[in-house]
Amino acid sequence: MNDIDEPRRSFLKASLGAAVVAIAPGMLLFDVAHGKTEDASRPGGASNKVRWGMLIDTTQCKPGCNDCVTACNRENGLSGGTKPTDSQWIRKIELKDVSSGRELSLPMMCQHCEHPPCVDVCPTTASFKRADGIVLVDKHRCIGCRYCLMACPYKARSFVHEPLHDQNPDVPRGKGTAEACTLCVHRIDKGLQPACAEACRNKAILFGDLNDANSEIASKVRSVASIQVRADLRLNPGIRYQGL
Repeated sequence: MNDIDEPRRSFLKASLGAAVVAIAPGMLLFDVAHGKTEDASRPGGASNKVRWGMLIDTTQCKPGCNDCVTACNRENGLSGGTKPTDSQWIRKIELKDVSSGRELSLPMMCQHCEHPPCVDVCPTTASFKRADGIVLVDKHRCIGCRYCLMACPYKARSFVHEPLHDQNPDVPRGKGTAEACTLCVHRIDKGLQPACAEACRNKAILFGDLNDANSEIASKVRSVASIQVRADLRLNPGIRYQGL
């Protein structure tokens, strides 16, 4: 970030802020993306009283099962390809303990950190965190610098290299922009679960409000051992893993 001085950063922010109005006159796309409404039950609403997250039980995540990946691709209009230029918002990781021979399979996606490094390095505030903990990319502001891809310790961000067709209108994407798992924010704001959690046949993905002491996910986090990947970085991810 040393090569981008403060005056240039201010210029970029001001210019791209104006671009939001120019691109979508009369539409509050920026406000909706940032959840700038008071009522968290309304579409686009986000409240800091809520912290959306997931608890993934790796003992129930079966090797070779890609239901969550398939559902994510279908819901968000991803090609499902595995080339370096293909966007992949969830990838299955196969782990093996060489000493015991124990094998594990787990989905890895954006961890929706409380302190996201992708947000810290973004020169245009395109990468941002909603009040409810969901980390997103504002496509109007993204200039394709890819600093966020380099900053993410989970390798969870992708870059759109090619023109896109037949997109889901609820999931705006665009060539030349960074992107990652959104926790299916367009579904959450309608009171639905993320597509991956809904599609998992083995119920390995538990989604909910980590701040609600009475929620199923909060209760389970209190009762079972779980970890955050790279907890040593103190990013406080909203995604936790059981059985690792």
